[in-house]
Amino acid sequence: MNEKKQTEKLIVKNKKAFFEYEILEKIEAGIQLVGTEVKSLRQGKCNISEGYVIEQKGELYLKNIHISEYSHGNINNHDPKRIRKILVHKKEIEKLIRKLKETGISIVPLRVYFRGSLIKIEIGIGRGKKLYDKRQTMKERDTNRSIDRELKKYR
Repeated sequence: MNEKKQTEKLIVKNKKAFFEYEILEKIEAGIQLVGTEVKSLRQGKCNISEGYVIEQKGELYLKNIHISEYSHGNINNHDPKRIRKILVHKKEIEKLIRKLKETGISIVPLRVYFRGSLIKIEIGIGRGKKLYDKRQTMKERDTNRSIDRELKKYR
């Protein structure tokens, strides 16, 4: 069989999500976009740090994702903050809706990237961290930095 290699090119990553949430599960999904949004994403103009997923009428939608207007667009340019539909299989939608209804569970975008010529979004099912969990994360990060700094001296 002749398999085509799918290359991934990262557009944007949500570092804030990993700090604010304990990510329990990750899911790759498609995203419904208009033409000028795709062109703007090719330029890397996207912000997903404030984004989250909502459920309406049995469908999942991304809210608070900011994709800047395309610089060479005309009057038909898109609205940067519009709600965008998430494209996943029906069984996955039902599973995610069940998860959303649990208390303390949120679905947040983790990263947006190109897979071949398609734009994909990785969403994560997360539980919000408490303040002491966030402090612990910061402490671990600082410790790892200092260890790396010390190891670098001896290389």
